[in-house]
Amino acid sequence: MSGDILMLAQAASGAGEEELPLLQTLCEAARRRWEARLRPGMVPEDCGAAFTCAAAFTAAADLPGSRGGGAAIAFTAGDVSVKGRTAADAAALAQELRRTAARLMAPYVEAEDFCFRGVRG
Repeated sequence: MSGDILMLAQAASGAGEEELPLLQTLCEAARRRWEARLRPGMVPEDCGAAFTCAAAFTAAADLPGSRGGGAAIAFTAGDVSVKGRTAADAAALAQELRRTAARLMAPYVEAEDFCFRGVRG
């Protein structure tokens, strides 16, 4: 399963070979975070492909924060033009990956944003 998560995270993030050790660590951390949130009695295999995708998307979303800044946004030399993402674009993409991961795992995890309190009647 860890190999599948890494493969999907690499595809989703566009990570190069030099980033694979960091991405692998991020994948492991994401896998553990999602495992910890599973409903009692559930294991990752109960979630099917949703678990693998959610862990990969979470790791891919975490990768841009580890990349250094200072890269050119756009560069043109003769007939060749290269354009990169702005920090805002990268942040928006990371947030969308996290939202997608949360939607995939919603049926299998405990809600983080719910609190039930008793009310005296």
